[in-house]
Order: sequence, then C-alpha cells, then structure tokens
Amino acid sequence: MLIRFVEEHPDFCIMDPFKNIYPLLDRLQIQKILVRLQELGTEGKPKLRAPYSCKVDSFHNGELDKHLVEANLSFPLIVKPQVACGVADAHNMALVFQIEEFSNLSVPLPAVLQEYVDHGSKIFKFYVIGDKVFYAVRDSMPNARFLKPSSGGEALTFNSLKTLPVATNEQRPQTGAEDGKLLDADLVEEAAKFLKGLLGLTVFGFDVVVQEGTGDHVIVDLNYLPSFKEVPDSEAVPAFWDAVRQAYESTRGNANAQG
Repeated sequence: MLIRFVEEHPDFCIMDPFKNIYPLLDRLQIQKILVRLQELGTEGKPKLRAPYSCKVDSFHNGELDKHLVEANLSFPLIVKPQVACGVADAHNMALVFQIEEFSNLSVPLPAVLQEYVDHGSKIFKFYVIGDKVFYAVRDSMPNARFLKPSSGGEALTFNSLKTLPVATNEQRPQTGAEDGKLLDADLVEEAAKFLKGLLGLTVFGFDVVVQEGTGDHVIVDLNYLPSFKEVPDSEAVPAFWDAVRQAYESTRGNANAQG
C-alpha cells in the first residue's frame, strides 16, 4: 500500500527509495556489499574488511566442511538466518564450535555462516545520518575461549536483540588501553562515506569490531534505520533535519530540471 501511494504521488520527497533498502533485509546481500570494502585504498592503515562467510541451505550437507574451507572459514562460527529482519526469528542465531553441532541446530534456513572475530568484548556502533557520522562503544560478546566452556559441547544459541551473551568483567582484556585507541575512526568514516554512495541511503548503521592480534577492522553488520540511542538528541536531531532538507532540495531540483 505504501509503495503504491509513493508511485501515485511522485511529487512526494522520498529520502531513501525502497529499492535501496531491500538489500539490507538479506544477510547474504549484506555480505556481498561488505566485500566491496576491498575497493577502498587502505595502504598504511589497518585492514578494513567484511567477515568471511558463506551461505548454506542445509546443515546436513556432507560437503559442509569443504564449503567452509573454500570460504576461508574456521571454527567457531556465527550462524545467522539469511533474512535479516521482518520475521520473528530473524535474530535467532548460534555460535558453533565444531561441525557436529550443526546436527541439531534450530537456526532458520537458508543461513549465513560467518567467522567469529575475537574482538576484546567491544563493538563500535556507527550511525550515518546524511553527511554526519557518529559512533559509540558498546560491550559485546567475549572472546571464543570464554564461550566454549559454557556451551556444554553444544552450539550456543541466542537472540541478538534479547539474549546476546555479553562479556563479564573477568572476560574482558585487562590491557589498560582506551577503547577509542583500538579504532581508526578516520578509516571507518571513509568506509561510511563509501557505503553511503554504494547504498544510496541517507540513514543507516553498521557495526565494527577490531580483531585481536591482527588489528583488522571488520564490519560485521549493516542495517537500515538503527535506533541511534547512543547518539545525543542534540546531535542526532539537527543532523536528521539537515538530511531531510538536503533530500527535499535534491528532489525539488530534479523536478525543476525535468520540468
């Protein structure tokens, strides 16, 4: 109904067309988008990349281990439904430590298998509104070695919105380093601009983890219209209205050019 309304009222200003949003509803499409980060020149900077991943239609495929090797994947793995949102179980996931644990897995199929990146229990939430980029640091899942003993020899299942296993104080690295020093914010802001142009979107978010040992900056998720709850209203609201104004002026300019 909404799509029909937009089609019947072309004079309305649409900030983000539906066709530009659709790829972010599919985790396989998200992975294909993130792989293009390699097009960014990052010489002299940390490596910026997508997580290694592959799609599966069955957990009982006799050649599953072969597919993992081809995708440069090793255990542990995060298993996510291919559908990223819009259905009840889109956020039901699992952390799998060995191939035998796939046998009784309840994650919906088709699914995306994604490398689990040890990241010191910190995740960087990036938010894009028009030309502005914001980020916040949030506690995250502990490194894999802390999770495996608690799994009891089975896959560790969770809902990423409700029951995400967050690291305890004992499980966090005691390095004394400030969280912000782990991150090359300028590099990730370049990635934000690159993704904005690639997606053709005004409002979106993505999650970055910094891999322990390598320093790789891995963008593990990409989503449309995030909550922005970590961004103060005093910054988010003006940025939003600036983005609305720019979208309106662009729409009006295109209409005048065609007229």
